[in-house]
Amino acid sequence: MNKILLGCIADDFTGASDLANNLVRAGMRVVQTIGVPASPLTADVDAVVVALKSRTIAPQDAVAQSLAALSWLQAQGAQQIYFKYCSTFDSTAQGNIGPVTEALMDALGTDFTIATPAFPDNKRTVFKGYLFAGDTLLNESGMQNHPLTPMTDANLVRVLQAQTRRVVGLVDYTVVARGAQAVTERIAQLKTAGVGVAIVDAISNDDLMRLGTALKGMPLVTAGSGVAIGLPQNFGIAPSAQASVLPQASGMQAVVSGSCSLATNAQVQAFITAGRPALAIDPLRVARGVDVAAEALAWAAPLLQLGPVLVYSTAESAAIKAVQSQLGVQEAGALVERTLATIAKGLVALGVRQLIVAGGETSGACVQALGITQMQIGPQITPGVPWCHSSSEGTPLHITLKSGNFGGNDFFTDAFKMLA
Repeated sequence: MNKILLGCIADDFTGASDLANNLVRAGMRVVQTIGVPASPLTADVDAVVVALKSRTIAPQDAVAQSLAALSWLQAQGAQQIYFKYCSTFDSTAQGNIGPVTEALMDALGTDFTIATPAFPDNKRTVFKGYLFAGDTLLNESGMQNHPLTPMTDANLVRVLQAQTRRVVGLVDYTVVARGAQAVTERIAQLKTAGVGVAIVDAISNDDLMRLGTALKGMPLVTAGSGVAIGLPQNFGIAPSAQASVLPQASGMQAVVSGSCSLATNAQVQAFITAGRPALAIDPLRVARGVDVAAEALAWAAPLLQLGPVLVYSTAESAAIKAVQSQLGVQEAGALVERTLATIAKGLVALGVRQLIVAGGETSGACVQALGITQMQIGPQITPGVPWCHSSSEGTPLHITLKSGNFGGNDFFTDAFKMLA
């Protein structure tokens, strides 16, 4: 049996790819699994990222799934465990970041871990315990309008403390700036004071590299994907281009977008403005029983030979709230996810072999519908988003799972150019 160095548990599918991408850039050979595998690992890799769809489910279910992933990773010999959540730390007062962190700590028998969603490459920084998106506090960045996990407080100590019975502390920037030894000493002080989880400031990749050194040997690390750049060095691994090589791409191209983030809204509009074919999905028509998926596939079939097409449910927050008021928040989301997943599967049946999926919940639904169980992680398209190679029921497929908040306006077209 191959033994892995780093075992990772991600609370959504795009976040899993985001983490795997940073590990590959740092030289690790990585496989991402969709859910907890039913059999032992056979691939010769340095790290495995188990992708769960647990961010917005009931806390007790998120805990159960995460503990199952932990058990499997331990059976593969993982030396360190990494719990990955979004760089916007989006959650609710009930979870799921706090409950999962505590459950993993209990299972691993550890009394301390760190928490930081910092990812400077994507303009997510933590300073004095406050999370910034660019130059804006998180709760003023648009995340306060998130349809499932609105974030109305940027103070991460406060946010996490509401979800955990352990005392939450802070390793602030003045400590991180002094280096790994200073971080180690601060952690020792916090542990003596009874702190169980510490938010860690980071405003640059240099901060993450210093932090990474200080985390060597820590049984559990919890973070966004940013901390991953500083961990492979602890195992004697250096960056290598070979870690990201994928098979040659072929076939037709399509985009399926369910994210309603500001970034994805801009990407959808840029694709449309460029004159590419795009079709919007109306959740109310789906709710009335219209076979919207069949309509979308009939629309796409003659267009795919001419270049990439886009099927999207992305909308502004006001439009989303109007739909939610009629269908309910959970039902509206579930309807769209199921419809887009059916469309993604139909697009592959039509010959699509290069597929972009935008949005964490949408990505989860799509990869499950496609029957994808593992993905080889390839080159980075934009910070946090790699191309991956997998198989959908025997059909080779290049796929990327894009977090809603990531990427520039031209992401959809730029991504396909990489595979040309």
